Amino acid sequence: MTATENQMTGAEIVLQALKDNGVEHIFGYPGGAVLPIYDEIFQQEEIQHILVRHEQGAGHAAEGYARSTGKVGVLLVTSGPGATNAVTPLQDALMDSIPLVCISGQVPTTLIGSDAFQECDTVGITRPCTKHNWLVKDVNDLARIIHEAFRIAQSGRPGPVVVDIPKDVQFAKGTYVPPEKHKIQTSYQPKTEGNPHAIAAAVELMANARRPILYTGGGVVNSGPEATRLLRELAALTGFPVTSTLMGLGCYPASGEAWLGMLGMHGTYEANMAMHDCDVMVCIGARFDDRITGRLDAFSPNSKKIHIDIDPSSVNKTVRVDVPVIGDITKVLAEMVSQWKGLVTTPDKARLAEWWQGIARWRARNSLAYTPSNDVIMPQYAIQRLYEASKGKDTYITTEVGQHQMWAAQYFGFEAPNRWMTSGGLGTMGYGFPAAIGVQIAHPDALVIDIAGDASIQMCIQEMSCAVQYNAPVKIFILNNQYMGMVRQWQQLLHGNRLSNSYTEAMPDFVKLAEAYGAVGLRCEKPEDLDGALAEMIAVKKPVIFDCRVANLANCFPMIPSGRAHNDMLLPDEATDEAVANAIDAKGRQLV
Repeated sequence: MTATENQMTGAEIVLQALKDNGVEHIFGYPGGAVLPIYDEIFQQEEIQHILVRHEQGAGHAAEGYARSTGKVGVLLVTSGPGATNAVTPLQDALMDSIPLVCISGQVPTTLIGSDAFQECDTVGITRPCTKHNWLVKDVNDLARIIHEAFRIAQSGRPGPVVVDIPKDVQFAKGTYVPPEKHKIQTSYQPKTEGNPHAIAAAVELMANARRPILYTGGGVVNSGPEATRLLRELAALTGFPVTSTLMGLGCYPASGEAWLGMLGMHGTYEANMAMHDCDVMVCIGARFDDRITGRLDAFSPNSKKIHIDIDPSSVNKTVRVDVPVIGDITKVLAEMVSQWKGLVTTPDKARLAEWWQGIARWRARNSLAYTPSNDVIMPQYAIQRLYEASKGKDTYITTEVGQHQMWAAQYFGFEAPNRWMTSGGLGTMGYGFPAAIGVQIAHPDALVIDIAGDASIQMCIQEMSCAVQYNAPVKIFILNNQYMGMVRQWQQLLHGNRLSNSYTEAMPDFVKLAEAYGAVGLRCEKPEDLDGALAEMIAVKKPVIFDCRVANLANCFPMIPSGRAHNDMLLPDEATDEAVANAIDAKGRQLV
């Protein structure tokens, strides 16, 4: 590229920088402050723009795209309300470590600070919900900043970044610098190599453990497929049981012998009891979230704790650990496996026999059991049948947030990473559907299913228009219980059964709603009809809303009530207190 050739307008620089960073899709919504960029999008064919119906949808779609591919998701929004509508997905991505680059338009530099039309302090507003952000005031800085944005978003602990570009900078001419020639910001250099002495100390603890556990999280998924392979190798070498956070599902196969299931508030009895009673805990790419730890002063009270994480700020933030290892999960696990294989005396797995016998007794408790019904579809049964119907297919699952999310985590077995997209940290209702569109755009031939609730799905239902426009055959599988299910469950069990505003009376006809958008609507109310309806849903090559009518008052168990320890769980057959027995609906009608 000659000196003359690399002279471009700011808008042209944006498109060239995106292309040079491997971008193939952008999710966005136009507005006055980004029209120069949209004009450039119109004049090229290498990058496809996906027109969403709300900027929140753009952010969640970019999240789904990123989580399912391992690439950076990109969204493009205008100034003012365009940027503020993107705040929710930016915070969601920050908490769940999803790499996003958000490009936002801004009013011209001469108008900044004058309360101009559709002006807001985007950098100030997004500073707390991004890894980094920039306001570009000089077009000659634009290419460097965009390249740096991609580097920061996907390196270290991944996360979202914002590049705010005033409209006059988009029109101005400047010099384009390709990625290989841009100067790397030396102040940001994530540490990826784990300290070998710290790893040796961890291996020594593990070798002497009698009641160990591998506690895995989303960091394993983020580190890439090699991290997943190494985790599975480590589990096989050591004979340790494996559990996972909500975000880590799939990094160890659900069919694996060492798998205990998910842990935490709605985790399995065996996973939580093992976490409570372990003597050595190896935390790999998780952050000791409150949904996992329960009561902090009673969390794994007698264990030595090892924490492997690329983010130093996550270590000793919530739980004090004995051996911190800062580094990329793949590199640390590779060294850990190597050191384990190099031990002078390989630890005998027989020393864990008593531990596994205890785990077998906890497993026999069958904490995911529920009472089946021939009259009404139980939500747990619906997820089990959906899992069986999708077996052997190239399947990706997203969820909204609530009971359905927990049931999906409990009953849908994930064998591989990057197949499970959900809002873990922020718990964003409305996440699942636009995320599913992002996944479908990235994997056009895959089966993409958003497991939803009747309340959550209405948060971003307008994105059905986007799905239809781009022929994205996403399946929305609604567990319709007429309630904000998780809210109702907490009100029932923790607030004297006072069901305040958790019942929805003006529920739409989801079949007609799907048809109004040009999609397909299906409804199922009887257990015996479910398998046939699921087969029909999967066979349709168009977006589908499947209205699965499930038991209204089914609760999600096991459950660790707020403020309780892991060994103080509420199990299904113990939830027979007066509040449950006397449950009533919003109109005072007896329901059980």
